[in-house]
This record gives sequence, structure tokens and C-alpha cells, in this order.
Amino acid sequence: MKRADITELFPDASKEQIDKIMSLNGADVTAAKADLQSLKDQIEALKQAQDGSSALAAELQATKDENTQLKTQVEGYQKAETIRGIREKVSGEKKVPMNLLTGETEEACTKQADDILSYAKSFGSFTVPDGGEPSTPPASSTRDQFAKWAEKIL
Repeated sequence: MKRADITELFPDASKEQIDKIMSLNGADVTAAKADLQSLKDQIEALKQAQDGSSALAAELQATKDENTQLKTQVEGYQKAETIRGIREKVSGEKKVPMNLLTGETEEACTKQADDILSYAKSFGSFTVPDGGEPSTPPASSTRDQFAKWAEKIL
């Protein structure tokens, strides 16, 4: 607002009256500018908070994804340990090497062990008729036999 605007509206106004109106108008303008600046500052703070919350939301999602991966990995380890325990139990009970068992349940491993044992029995037993002892005992010690052999060779 300008003095000319006031004079045009109130032609009979004195200089003091116009000064008073200008002073009041100036105070109102200053207060409005301060309110406007405060609102601008609040808007900027909200924008920064929103940017910060977006970053936190992205970080939270990444953490959730990593947590899901870790849970899956732990479940895999637990399953592998359970299967290993089943195979070890059946291996001990059936006297079949654990590395031959590939089942994931006790029933499957037991059936495999039974099948392996059945297959092995189909070949019959391998026994040495005389227990592995020589039919004629040596006349001298192993040392003497080696010495005789060495004399022949050298």
C-alpha cells in the first residue's frame, strides 16, 4: 500500500492519520512475511522428514529381505541336519554305510538300507575256508625267508 492509495481513498485524511495507517499496514505485512517464512520452513522440514522416511523405508525393506534370506538358509541347515540325523540312525541300526543312504525320511532310508542289504546278500558270503592261515607253516621266520630271497637276487 502506498500513501497515494490512502490519499485517494481518504482525501481529508491528515498526515498523522496516513502515517498511522502506513505503520499498521507495515506491521501487518511484517507479521504476514514472518508467518509465510515459518510455513516455508515447516514445508522444508516435512520434505526432509519425508526423504528421511523414504530412506528408512528402503533400509527396512532391505533388512526384511535379508532376514527372509537368512530364515531360508537356517531352514535349509535345519532340514539338512534332520536328514543327516535320520541317515545316521538308520545307518547305525542296519549297519549300512551312511553315505549310501539318500532318502530324506526314516522310512525311505530304512527301505534303502534293506534293499542294499538284500543286494549284498545276493552275492553270498565271502569266507576263506581255512580262516586265512597258510596250509603249511613256514620252516623259518619271516626275517630268514627275506634273507634267503635277498641272497638269491643279489
